[in-house]
Amino acid sequence: MADPTTTETGAVSAPAASAAVPAPAAVRAKPAKTIDAGKQANRRIGVRLVIYTVATHAFAGFILLLFELGNRNK
Repeated sequence: MADPTTTETGAVSAPAASAAVPAPAAVRAKPAKTIDAGKQANRRIGVRLVIYTVATHAFAGFILLLFELGNRNK
């Protein structure tokens, strides 16, 4: 793997001092919106997150229900 600090001639350059210091929060640019087939995907990702969360909790509730029903038959 090539060393990112070397140039084409093989000379090693010193890392830039400004690269080590992160930019203040006010200067940072907003992240670009996710585009999928020309449409914004941010909303679809949020909807999918809610659906997966609800489905996971429903499945966990079903498993707990099975444990409770199995415990009653002792």
